[in-house]
Parts: sequence; structure tokens; C-alpha cells
Amino acid sequence: MTHPKLSTSALALGLALGQAGLAAADTAKADVLTTYADIAAAKYEDSLTTAKRLQSAVDALVSDPSAEALSAAKEAWLAARVPYQQTEVYRFGNAVVDDWEGKVNAWPLDEGLIDYVDAAYGGPSDANELAALNVVANESFTLSGEEVDASEITPELLEGTLHEADGIEANVATGYHAIEFLLWGQDLNGHEPGAGNRPWTDYAQGEDCTNGNCDRRAEYLTAATDLLVSDLEWITAQWQEGGEARTALMEDENAGLSAILTGMGSLSYGEQAGERMRLGLMLNDPEEEHDCFSDNTHNSHYYDGLGIQNVYLGEYVRTDGTVVSGASLSDMVAEIDEALDAEMQGKLSATMRELGQIKTAAEAGFTYDQMLEAGNDKGEALVMGGVDALVDQTRSIERVVSALGLDGIEFEGSDSLDNPGAVFQ
Repeated sequence: MTHPKLSTSALALGLALGQAGLAAADTAKADVLTTYADIAAAKYEDSLTTAKRLQSAVDALVSDPSAEALSAAKEAWLAARVPYQQTEVYRFGNAVVDDWEGKVNAWPLDEGLIDYVDAAYGGPSDANELAALNVVANESFTLSGEEVDASEITPELLEGTLHEADGIEANVATGYHAIEFLLWGQDLNGHEPGAGNRPWTDYAQGEDCTNGNCDRRAEYLTAATDLLVSDLEWITAQWQEGGEARTALMEDENAGLSAILTGMGSLSYGEQAGERMRLGLMLNDPEEEHDCFSDNTHNSHYYDGLGIQNVYLGEYVRTDGTVVSGASLSDMVAEIDEALDAEMQGKLSATMRELGQIKTAAEAGFTYDQMLEAGNDKGEALVMGGVDALVDQTRSIERVVSALGLDGIEFEGSDSLDNPGAVFQ
């Protein structure tokens, strides 16, 4: 999505001092960039590993459907989100990631494109004629005036034909959230507790099949999961030695540092504080949850925040407990301005406390859906605690940009933060 920009170029006051300090710093830029790339490689490797476990669970569900098999696939999906959400800080500053990311984590989606939906969902609209296409139930359909053969649901069909069909972003046919919908189904609970409740019999065969087309639904789930794994294999390779993303990062050291800070600031401000949190609260809309089918949004927010923190500190704990660490932005900033580094670390910790409170409350039964309800003061306080902390830490990220003499960086913005009145126009 394209949002208004929050410019940091006005922070050029003290630029010369920052450049002089950076030149004198002991921490080498190349070492900081290497740590950043090594952590990226580890995060995407972990994302791939957990996606392969999801793939195995999906294969088990499809081959022998049962309530237990569906539950195991859901658990595997939830586990796969933990490392992946920590990679989102690599967006915005790295073109290779930006060009690829929409295939695996696009949201929100018009789920009626994929499968059956509740009658209250509605049908085609002026905004999206394909909003209720239901590919699972239709072996052929017309797209952009051409007849499409969907008798076999394959990764190629999902990626090449359906995803963002007609140029509409809500036509999300691939990635984590398409898989999430196929596992959980719609969350029809509104602001009440409870996630989607798709029956396991949606994957049963013969007379046990519910809601029709169980074989094609299984085909879609398998194709989407296989595609997720192949997409993660591709991006993992880009961060290895000689990979395109790593090579591009290392070509220009100052541009590489700018990429790190652009990702931190844009995710922190416009994307997470704005589009993912403040906007949903303004609209009081549970459909604005990031993981809306599974009610896992509290974890998505938490691990997005953790990804920002571990990039600044140059430290990531892998899914097997191994720690990847090295020279960091924190080291570099501390050599120039110890007080600023302490401020930045303090702001990151404060954000993680606020996001942790949302996570803790949700896990104890006060779901994110409930927090978004109009008039729920406790929920609003929790969500806004996270929003305010993210915005506050972005101001410190801006000061880091200035201290390092990296002029001209722009962070993604959001109408919900920058122009709230436009949200309701």
C-alpha cells in the first residue's frame, strides 16, 4: 500500500556533527550490514523451516481429514507466523523484499474470492467484481473478459491468474492469510471472543464432506501452502552469500544503513502504528485485524515490534534457540552519542512492554476483537498504548538517522496518524 510519507530530511540539523561522529566510530559499517544480513538469512530460514512443518501438517490433513489433523495444521500455521513476522522490518528499505512480500503476507483480503462465505458477506461490488468468485466452487470463470480454466487448482493458477486479479489488492489468493482463511474460515463473532470455526469436515471426502467441493478446497490449501514454501525458499536464497538482497545491501554502505533505518521507521510508524493498529481502532472494525481469521493479531503485532528491536540491537533468537548476533546499529550509535543509544533502547523496550500487554491480555481471554469495539475503554487504552509507544520510538529512530548523518530518509505514513479526517471521507 502507498501511504503519505513522514519525512526525516528536516532533521538535518546537526548533520555535519553526525557525519564526523560516524567517520570516527570504531564499529565498521560493513560489520553492521553483515549482522543485519545474517539475521535476515536466519529469520527467513526459520520462516522456511516452520512453513515446511505447516506443509507436512496440511498434507496430513488432506490425506486423512480429522478434527485433530485440522487442529495440528492450525498450530503449525501459528508457529510459522513467529519468525516470519520478525522479518517485516526488512520491508520498505530493501527493494528485493518489497517486490516479493505481497505474495506471502498481503492483507486484508476478500475471502469470497477463494471459498464460500456467510450470506452477510455480500456479493460482487463496484470496488471488486470478484469479491465472491469462490474459486473452490467454480472450475471455470471469466476474468478480464477471458475464460479461465480452473479445473485444477495449482500454484501457477493462484500466483499467475488469481492473485491481485484485475489489479485489485484485496484479491489475495496466496500467502499466509489465504492459508489462514482455509484453515479457520471466517470469524463471524464480531466483537465477541472466538476465531473462525471451519469444521474439519470441510476437508472430508464423500458423504462426510460439508459445504461442498472438499476435494477442490484441499487442492487450494495444498497449492497455497506449496507456493508459500517455494516463495520462502526464494527469499531465503536472496540473503545468502552472493544473494541479490545481500549484495544490494552491501554495495553502498550508507545506503545500506539507510535501508535498515527506513525499514525500522516505516514499520514502526505508518505500517504498524497506523495501518495495523490505529486505523482498526478508529473504524472499530474487527476486519482490520491483521490475522483476522485466527485471532492471532496480538502475536503479529508483538513479533513485528520484536523484529524492529532485534535489528537495532543486532541480535535474533532462532526457533532452535541459537542466537545470531554481531555488530549493530546500537554499537555504532553508542560510540557517537551514548545518551541517544540509551534513549533508543529504552523506547524499544517500552514498545515491547506495551505490545506485550496486548498479547498478555489477549492470551488471557480479552481478545483483540474486543479491544477494537467502540466504547471499550480498556481495549482502546491497550491498543493506543502500543500505538503511542511505536510513534514515540519512531521519533528516536529519526534522531538516530540525524546522528548518523543519513539525510533524505522517508518513512511510510498513514492517514490514521497524519490526517485522521481523511479516514472517514
